[in-house]
Amino acid sequence: QVQVVESGGGSVQAGGSLRLSCAASGYTYRFNCMGWFRQAPGKEREGVARIYPSSGITYYADSVKGRFTISRDNAKNTVYLQMNSLKPEDTSMYYCAAETSGCYRPPYDYKYRGQGTQVTVSS
Repeated sequence: QVQVVESGGGSVQAGGSLRLSCAASGYTYRFNCMGWFRQAPGKEREGVARIYPSSGITYYADSVKGRFTISRDNAKNTVYLQMNSLKPEDTSMYYCAAETSGCYRPPYDYKYRGQGTQVTVSS
């Protein structure tokens, strides 16, 4: 049974940094892609970043490009999201997701996801 568990959320002032971690387990092979998406109350889900663990290729939403970095540790089946220069509009629940088949879709459409971790940025 695949499990996806996020950690690292919290509260920070604008301009600060946080690092989210995502550990995926229960799958024999390497996930084809892993990513992060976020959703705040009353707002649409937004794919934030995704990574192809085998190649290391990454994609980012325009809203976080240059501020967020997604990386992976294949040995641990873990993905990280380093968030710098945080803004109040980054406040949201952040979810990690993993996909075992086709990846031509946003992270919020991946097959497996975690319970989320809250990120709050105050001005």
